Amino acid sequence: MEGGGRPSAAQAVLLATSTAITALLYSIYRQKARVARGLEGARKVRLDGDLRAVLLEAPGRCVPYAVIEGVVRSVKDTLSSQFVENCKGVVQRLTLQEHKMVWNRTTHLWNDYEKIIHQRTSTTPFDLVPAEDGAGVTVRVMKPLEAAELGLETVYEKFHPSVQSFTDVIGHYISGERPKGIQETEQMLKVGTALTGVGELVLDNATIKLQPPKQGMPYYLSSLDFQSLLQKQESSVRFWKILTVVFGFATCAVLFFLLRKQYRHHRERQHLRQMQEEFRQAQERLGSTEGGEVLKNACVVCLSSTKSCVFLECGHVCSCHECYQALPDPKKCPICRQGITRVVPLYNS
Repeated sequence: MEGGGRPSAAQAVLLATSTAITALLYSIYRQKARVARGLEGARKVRLDGDLRAVLLEAPGRCVPYAVIEGVVRSVKDTLSSQFVENCKGVVQRLTLQEHKMVWNRTTHLWNDYEKIIHQRTSTTPFDLVPAEDGAGVTVRVMKPLEAAELGLETVYEKFHPSVQSFTDVIGHYISGERPKGIQETEQMLKVGTALTGVGELVLDNATIKLQPPKQGMPYYLSSLDFQSLLQKQESSVRFWKILTVVFGFATCAVLFFLLRKQYRHHRERQHLRQMQEEFRQAQERLGSTEGGEVLKNACVVCLSSTKSCVFLECGHVCSCHECYQALPDPKKCPICRQGITRVVPLYNS
């Protein structure tokens, strides 16, 4: 604590940082909890012959947040994998990712670094259809790339290591960057994949559409079933809740430490003012009754015994031995409040 009981700059920064992190974590936790509650409250509809009738009875022919499960089927053309034969899909994502080691000048360690240097995503219109044939009901999936979770499957992955000469190795150590290679990945949403869609379900003329919801809730096109998707979100909520509680306790501990320091400083100042007041009153009494000679050699604490102690390191001669023994631990000089490391007896001849 600084003078006057105020916290130091480092302590103030620590408290402010801890409070800000706790507030940020709590905000993320609230958002995750809202998403989990919304997902739990989403209306579950079946992809069968009654779906059109359900939407006709709904206000505005719309279910704002619905859960529907079906199988992916292309509307027209399909996308073919560039690396796997007879692999057809409706969403294709090709990614080139650079892998390298970067020298950290602070920790003096080589750290892994990954960077996407190229990514291309292609889509074609597709529907969700019932798993069993013959139902005759389809749901057109709109804007699949806006989904918070899109169930893409990795169908091809290959790592191309960098070829380096001896000169390249020396140059990399000088520059602080060592390339490891390029990773090539192809992901696809394949035809026939079981998909769980969560979003806004609307009846637009004769077409049933699944699209991103308008209430700010996330849009899902997940390969997980609904219960697994819900458990995943609830697990995320618990994780952020635990982080919030941990940092909240840390913030409370820092605040308690600062308040305790300030309270102790306040008590010390109060005790010092009380001793000064008692000393002033005793001076007045002695000055009115005994005169200056007695006051000159009297103990500043009791004002009745002769000064008989030298306090080191400050060097003040202000107390008798009995009053020194009565000082609270850690013992401090009554005059300057400096800590007493050693006491030398004083003998008057």
